[in-house]
Amino acid sequence: MEIKSIQTKSILIQSKLPDSDFVINPYIGCRYGCTYCYASFMGRFVEKKVKDWGNYIFIKENAPEILKKDLKKLKNKGKGKSILLSSVTDPYQGVEAKYKLTRKCIEILLDWGFEGTLGILTKSNLVLRDMDLLTLFKNAEVGLTVTSTDDDISKYFEKYAPPASQRLDTLKKLNAGRIKTYAFVGPLLPHFVAEKYKLDMLFKAIYETGTKDLYIEHINLSKYIIERLKRELPGLNKNIMEKFYISQDKNYRDKLDKIVVNLAKKYEFKIRLENAIYHKNENNR
Repeated sequence: MEIKSIQTKSILIQSKLPDSDFVINPYIGCRYGCTYCYASFMGRFVEKKVKDWGNYIFIKENAPEILKKDLKKLKNKGKGKSILLSSVTDPYQGVEAKYKLTRKCIEILLDWGFEGTLGILTKSNLVLRDMDLLTLFKNAEVGLTVTSTDDDISKYFEKYAPPASQRLDTLKKLNAGRIKTYAFVGPLLPHFVAEKYKLDMLFKAIYETGTKDLYIEHINLSKYIIERLKRELPGLNKNIMEKFYISQDKNYRDKLDKIVVNLAKKYEFKIRLENAIYHKNENNR
């Protein structure tokens, strides 16, 4: 595992995401090393290959100082704008416990008087450490990525990430602390059409945490992600791999979308962006 400190020239970056105006990524790389992660492309910026994803973390050690300067981009204390921590890394992966860059950036936003929406997306219960800060924002919300209720499945696809059960517990604790939450159900794993009861189990588990909002995302099967899946999961059942390919078929997606919509109604969830997110890719085998 390579951990290296670097300097960054900017940290508050304009976002192309539909629900965020700006993103802050305190780290390059992510120890969780999820096999389906689209962010593995980030390696090219630090002379790493897709196959290296999960085995390096670059620490943007001057991120807090740069954030102070970058905030000058925002007018009216950022009112009406949103900032996401983070889009291509997990802001609460293990190294955050030592370096505290995410916490320091949150402190700077507070001290500056940020009046927009602060969003956090993570797989880690370490976010609970910063509840004392998050409760001080007028608009702050935390999302937990949850793709299964089965810890064995989450460990299989999300190597070093905290187990799914811990993420659900984190949502429950955040809600108990009156911090707004959402669950990011993405990617939708390809067995959910054949075994829709498993998606029902997942929605029920999220409902029981007190979370009311969901983002839903179909799996991104860009060529580099397919290659990573094949390399990282050599023992993956061929039938499961075929389901990954089928997941790019419109009929499959339509069928899965109907299951999602019906379950959302059953548990009274709000699906953000109204529909599941889909990344159009060539189906490369």
